[in-house]
Amino acid sequence: MSQIKIENLSFSYPGSGDSVFENLNLQLDSDWKLGFIGRNGRGKTTLLRLLLGEVFPDEGKITAALPFDYFPYPVAHGDWLTMEVLQEQCGEAEDWQLLRELSLLDFPEEALWRPFASLSQGEQTKALLAALFLREGRFHLIDEPTNHLDGEARRRVSRWLAGKQGYILVSHDRAFLDGCVDHILALNKTGAEIQSGSFSSWWENKARRDAFEQEQNLRLKKEIRRLEQASQQRRQKADAVERAKTGSGLRPYLGEKSRKGQQQRKNIDRRAERAVEEKEQLLKDLEQNESLKLSPLTARGRLLDLREVCLLYGEKPVCGPMSFQLEPGERIALHGRNGSGKSTLLKLLLGETEAAYTGTVTRLSGLRISCVPQDTAFLRGSLRDFAREREIDESLFKAILRKMDFSRAQFEKDMADFSAGQKKKVLLAGSLCRQAHLYLWDEPLNYIDIYSRMQIEELILQYRPTMVFVEHDAAFRQRIATRVIEL
Repeated sequence: MSQIKIENLSFSYPGSGDSVFENLNLQLDSDWKLGFIGRNGRGKTTLLRLLLGEVFPDEGKITAALPFDYFPYPVAHGDWLTMEVLQEQCGEAEDWQLLRELSLLDFPEEALWRPFASLSQGEQTKALLAALFLREGRFHLIDEPTNHLDGEARRRVSRWLAGKQGYILVSHDRAFLDGCVDHILALNKTGAEIQSGSFSSWWENKARRDAFEQEQNLRLKKEIRRLEQASQQRRQKADAVERAKTGSGLRPYLGEKSRKGQQQRKNIDRRAERAVEEKEQLLKDLEQNESLKLSPLTARGRLLDLREVCLLYGEKPVCGPMSFQLEPGERIALHGRNGSGKSTLLKLLLGETEAAYTGTVTRLSGLRISCVPQDTAFLRGSLRDFAREREIDESLFKAILRKMDFSRAQFEKDMADFSAGQKKKVLLAGSLCRQAHLYLWDEPLNYIDIYSRMQIEELILQYRPTMVFVEHDAAFRQRIATRVIEL
């Protein structure tokens, strides 16, 4: 075990008026399994880049006895066989060690003899993670590995990581974190905190602390109000005594009475000042989710009716035959392994797929659909351009983004410069701006921070839109779905 020390670190990107970190101090053990959480855009990936030495602090220093490795890392030769790619990445490891790790990850052995580029993104994730941990004597920085993993793969990778040590894992999947980490590093509004335990234990402690501080805040508000009223009463009495002294034969007595009254008032004012100072230390790290609004359209009748639908890739059946109907108010989660046809089915329901299928799909006449696609890479240009191209209200669109923790400074940036989570929020906000009978969302929570996930959960539970969605976050799916269809 060795120490990783971050001392008095400050950092801001060139040309930016905002500091990402100011006087950050952290001490980590190199054998921790550390879950790293925080709002989108708060600096998680930046901290990893600082550890890697890709960017350098404006002030302060980082000290570590071990070199760092980062995931995901690029593969230079995607046309090579997967086995060749992995041998290049972890050349010091024996083949049997690689095969053991891949077996634990449920990686198909036959895929080792296919070109790496032909693997699914989930298979690539498993393969590269296996190679990463076969590089000995390193501390691993793992940046959101779950985004291309289906539900079963997430459980498998989480169990596998639980048997490792010496890593920082950036993830917003609550169940995934609970399955593998033994410490939590949280980037809060005022800085960073480290706590031993799982995500759930950290969240419970945070909720307890927030509730205590809110109680204290309310008590101090009342105390400050009472002290201010008492001080005002003392001031009025002191003024009355001063007026009574004029022409009175009791000047010494009244003077002493006035002095005592002034002293009492000063004591009350000091108590009020201490209460104000104490109050100002509270709730600095309270993460408040403003309520989002949604205006779903009411459908009169069944929205979708699928009869014996079978999706085909070429002439090969991918999933099905399946039959199901979608009634108003239902929220159907499509669940299955990567490659089982979930995204293709959503595109079929949207009416924008050229994929072959058999069976019949009947949509309600006049059905209005709002969608969130999985991919965000196409986002370029300004938020104003995005709103205009999609014919949505720009003011409403930006108001929703503000409630999802976008700063006003972000509104002036090119979307290409947004973090992955911020890009996903743009697509979600755009979907929420549309009045629709049906919301089709394809992995809407990829890269989205934990607080925003809960915010979206509350929105859906309050407004109960009709939905068909794909989401591998088990906590979200269990809370939101009224029905799950396995592909």
